[in-house]
Amino acid sequence: MELKTGARLASTVCDGEVMVVAAPDAAVAMTCGGAPMVASGTDAARVDIDPDQAVGIQIGKRYVNEDGSLEVLCVKAGEGQLGANGELLLQKDTKKLPKTD
Repeated sequence: MELKTGARLASTVCDGEVMVVAAPDAAVAMTCGGAPMVASGTDAARVDIDPDQAVGIQIGKRYVNEDGSLEVLCVKAGEGQLGANGELLLQKDTKKLPKTD
């Protein structure tokens, strides 16, 4: 699927939803819990989660692929682990704010 910044995707295995923050120009096969994700608001049949990918996503956290070309923001927590094109997404490290005196 061709991803665009601002697009919302929903999991078909859990309640998880993400919003695309940055996307590559190429087509991306997004998954959650080992199953394909669909556009948010789409009626899709629920499928069973892959037990090896039942790690969970946390609301407010950002997830990226290894080269940083894809970044999504979790807007609704879920039980599945995010993936893109067969590669698992990693939780992005937060940046520390400077101290103010």
